[in-house]
Amino acid sequence: MGHEAVQQLGSEVWQWRNAIAFHTGDDIPRVDRAVDWVPQFTVPAIDDIRSRYDEFHARWFAMDVTAEPVPVQVDYRLIGSALARVIWDIDTLRNWEKDAVFLTSQILGPWFDRLLQVPPFSADRQQALLIAAKAIPAQVEVAQQNLSRAGVSSLAAVAAEMLADVEAQFAESVEQLDGFVDAGVLNEIRSVTPAAAAALGAFRGWLETHADSMAADQAVGREKFIWFLRNVALIAAEPEDMVRAARQDYQRAVVAETIVTNRYRDLAADRISESVEAQVAREARQEQQVRDFYESENLLSQPDSLRHYLVGALPDYVKPLRWLGVTDDLTSEQRLEMDGISYSPDPTPNLPYFYAANARDPRLGIVHEGAHYQQLALASAHENPLRRRYYDSSANEGIAFYNEEMMMLAGLFTDAPHSEEVIHNFNRLRSLRVIADVSLATGEFSVHDSTQFFVDLVPMDRETALDESSMYIATPGLAMSYHVGKMLLIRMMTDAINQQKDAFSTRDFHDYVWLNGNVPFSLQRWELLGDRSDIDIIDGSGDHA
Repeated sequence: MGHEAVQQLGSEVWQWRNAIAFHTGDDIPRVDRAVDWVPQFTVPAIDDIRSRYDEFHARWFAMDVTAEPVPVQVDYRLIGSALARVIWDIDTLRNWEKDAVFLTSQILGPWFDRLLQVPPFSADRQQALLIAAKAIPAQVEVAQQNLSRAGVSSLAAVAAEMLADVEAQFAESVEQLDGFVDAGVLNEIRSVTPAAAAALGAFRGWLETHADSMAADQAVGREKFIWFLRNVALIAAEPEDMVRAARQDYQRAVVAETIVTNRYRDLAADRISESVEAQVAREARQEQQVRDFYESENLLSQPDSLRHYLVGALPDYVKPLRWLGVTDDLTSEQRLEMDGISYSPDPTPNLPYFYAANARDPRLGIVHEGAHYQQLALASAHENPLRRRYYDSSANEGIAFYNEEMMMLAGLFTDAPHSEEVIHNFNRLRSLRVIADVSLATGEFSVHDSTQFFVDLVPMDRETALDESSMYIATPGLAMSYHVGKMLLIRMMTDAINQQKDAFSTRDFHDYVWLNGNVPFSLQRWELLGDRSDIDIIDGSGDHA
């Protein structure tokens, strides 16, 4: 039961996982799909997933790798995490049958995802758009059947609000493809657009009519949330400990932001870019500046094989539906020769929270989303295929969140003091996310409670706060991942410094973490430091799949 057996099982599991995984509005878990892919969330499809899960889990559980080297044991536990997420999604969260926001994402997500890669639109990609558009009426029908049986009232109301103008939005997205896809294909898409738009509008009307009669939301609860932590995220901490740490960091961030704001009170506010074209050009220059800064400060290697993280003007065919997810394309394992791209709207004074920050200093996006791009690109080229996959956001988001403050402390923003204020404000938001995540999971918060929580305490605009809260109630463990992951990374780095003393290299440490950035930190510290204390806590908890 050595390396080869683990890799073989992992290969089979991931081929299956990528085929059956639901659409996600988040950018980290996205994968390239087959041309004819649309999410399957009928009852028979879910039953088939359960059956295949049972087969894979039995094979995984029967393996004994306790005598194998630590890297093999790490890979084995990664497979366990991947399998645990499947059963968590379909039998604990059950978003496929109860969450109208999630189901809206499944209906429109395949269309949205195909828009995000930069042009040109290949023949396969054009066919995928046509298939996604054709599938909308049937997908709406399945969604309504599921929600009739198990729908949640509050989420149905939020979905109806999101779909307020969806007929016009979808039709506009189709029309804006003129000149990007072949005329014949566009005419085929146009021919199915009325039926698709009508089905989406009818879905909104159905939600508005039936939302009040649906069930009240039932929180996951502390016991199941801990099961997620132990089996999917592979985190040993207790929820209450994570909340306490987040509250302390929130308080620190509020004070830090206030003091820094006072320090720079006489400096004029940073001006937003005068146009999206100017912002695109500025970001390209600053992306290279950030890369040079990593090298000059001996922080993180920048191999020549690594492409760039750039921004572009938000395409007109994406604009109407940008509420469906993160508007970027961080490439994939199959497209590492391509640059990553994040789309930005025209800079205006009323931009939503993150867009507003990036319009004033694009580096604020580069040190987070750009860190995602670099981490994912480096990990996607890992010699070990099991390290190329997404398992849980705590490692990925923890790295990007850590990178923001690390780059500030290293001196990247000395020429832009107001950007330091924003970094502290980002810390406020991501600390508060832990509180919201745990409160949503345990039932202390509703979606609207969480929305108002962010509006009041970050503060942020309601649109962004509602988008975040709707995503987080459907995916317990995601909102906390930024702060919890950052704290786990800092803990591991502190222990590495104390263990290695004068031999410690910041560059070497970061190179290891970025390359293995898909791997939960409990496993990274076991492999890097020889410390399996977190794994022992997880194994001793009794909360096993």
